[in-house]
Amino acid sequence: MFRLIKIVFNSCLLVLAFIGFNAIGGQKYVESAISGISNFIQQHAENRAKTIGDFSSLHEEFQIDNTVNLLGYKAVLAEHKVSGQKMCIVDSGNKPLLTKEDITGNNTEEKLREAISKLKYQAISFQDIRVLSKGTMTAYGQSVPYAKFEAKANKFPISDLTGIVGSLKTSDGSEKLIISISEKKKYSQLISDEFFKNVKES
Repeated sequence: MFRLIKIVFNSCLLVLAFIGFNAIGGQKYVESAISGISNFIQQHAENRAKTIGDFSSLHEEFQIDNTVNLLGYKAVLAEHKVSGQKMCIVDSGNKPLLTKEDITGNNTEEKLREAISKLKYQAISFQDIRVLSKGTMTAYGQSVPYAKFEAKANKFPISDLTGIVGSLKTSDGSEKLIISISEKKKYSQLISDEFFKNVKES
């Protein structure tokens, strides 16, 4: 009986504490703290992204999500907020994963498979890669060849993907790989063009 009274008493104290916390603006404080942490993480990602390119001209519909290292390669990950389409720029320094010649040549699918095999120990892998078409787009102030492809991915929220991959060399001599992917039926080349044309050299 005493134990039951103690449980009820402690429950009442928690309820009163919660009511009191909200009464003095506690909920707004928590929301403000969460917003502050999110803004800090966002700012940190944007600052680190500056080592790969100048993203200051991006439209507000795009968001830099993260910067990562993939087996020694630096990468910037971004997202189109409305559609969820993902963009990525990989700075491979002087160890290119794919070159312009790989993109424009006749064996692009094979070169894509070779590049992906270098990242085979990463959490996500791609299979059944099929090149659909080729073209050019603007990135870093230059015309960049790209290949549009379809693939299947494992350990990824979407399994059937469509996207593009392109390759360029910046004035410092480093190779950059530009990638944009989305769900197979939702991929938009317009979104890719809008993002990459506004990425400049740092």
